[in-house]
Amino acid sequence: MTKSVVITGGNRGIGRSLSEGFLAAGYSVVVGARQDFDVEALAPGRVKFVAMDVRNEADHVTLTQEAAKLGTLTAFVNNAGFSAWSPIGEITDDFFDTMMATNLKGAFWGCKAASATLGKGGSIINISSMAAKRGSANNSVYCATKFGMNGLTQSLAKELGPRGIRVNAVCPVLVRTDGLIEALEVENSPAKGDPETFLENFRKNQAALERLPTGEEVANYAVWLASEQASAMTGQCVNVDCGVFPQ
Repeated sequence: MTKSVVITGGNRGIGRSLSEGFLAAGYSVVVGARQDFDVEALAPGRVKFVAMDVRNEADHVTLTQEAAKLGTLTAFVNNAGFSAWSPIGEITDDFFDTMMATNLKGAFWGCKAASATLGKGGSIINISSMAAKRGSANNSVYCATKFGMNGLTQSLAKELGPRGIRVNAVCPVLVRTDGLIEALEVENSPAKGDPETFLENFRKNQAALERLPTGEEVANYAVWLASEQASAMTGQCVNVDCGVFPQ
């Protein structure tokens, strides 16, 4: 029986790498996002795009229903989210509510829908961030959402473990995507509007391997977490960071 996976935000950036990685591993993929960005062209017949808003619980249920049409749902990847820097004095209700609803509530609804559908051996994978492990200036709301995602991961690992469902988080450091570059172009970001110089200095001065991870490497780890090879892994929030934050 074909295995299927749901990936929120699987149409671009790290999410598209996740879709490609799971396809290469033999899965059929349901991608939930607002825009498709021609994601079904990655593998016609094996990728299903579903327009949705991760802030809406019912949309996540729809994703699991669509995945069941393509095969046995064995993994659910909560990837959708966005990053934006702002000093606390400039944070508005709208900024706070939008980021919390997208990054944290979206992951929560995904976990809830997945927990109602996955069977023994199923895997929930939350794409978190290095920002879930250490705070940084002008990044309080984003860090709060990702710290929350790691807490959600650890709590649900205990709750769903007796049913044989594993829950883990992947915590990448800066991965070059269009969304990251756009976020770094603002003056309040650590790049202060100069993403290229910032990323080059970060690579040289922070990463033990003197490089930054790729979306493909994040995807490789997520695919492994969903596999039987990771059958003893649950409740873990593991860095994919080229040695930026050794633990």
